[in-house]
Amino acid sequence: MYDLTGFQRDLLYAIAGQDDPHGLAVKDELEDYYETEIHHGRLYPNLDTLVEKGLVEKGQLDRRTNYYALTRRGRREIEARREWENQYVEL
Repeated sequence: MYDLTGFQRDLLYAIAGQDDPHGLAVKDELEDYYETEIHHGRLYPNLDTLVEKGLVEKGQLDRRTNYYALTRRGRREIEARREWENQYVEL
C-alpha cells in the first residue's frame, strides 16, 4: 500500500465499500468525495494499476461494462493500513 498514490488508495476504499462496482460507480463515489469531476483518463489507468498490482480484480459484466472487486491481497492491504493508522490516530 505504501507505493500507492492517495488517489489509488481512495479507489481501493471506494471499491471495498461497494458490491463489485463498475467503473462509473467508482467514479461517482470519488466525485462525491472530491467534489470535482474525475476524468476517465485518470480513473481507468489507476484502476488498471491496482489490477496489475494484484489488489483489485477486474471482471466483465457485459461487453461494455467491467466490474471491480478487491482481491484477498487488496483486503489485507487495507486492513494493514488501518492498523498502521490506528497507531497514530485514535477516534
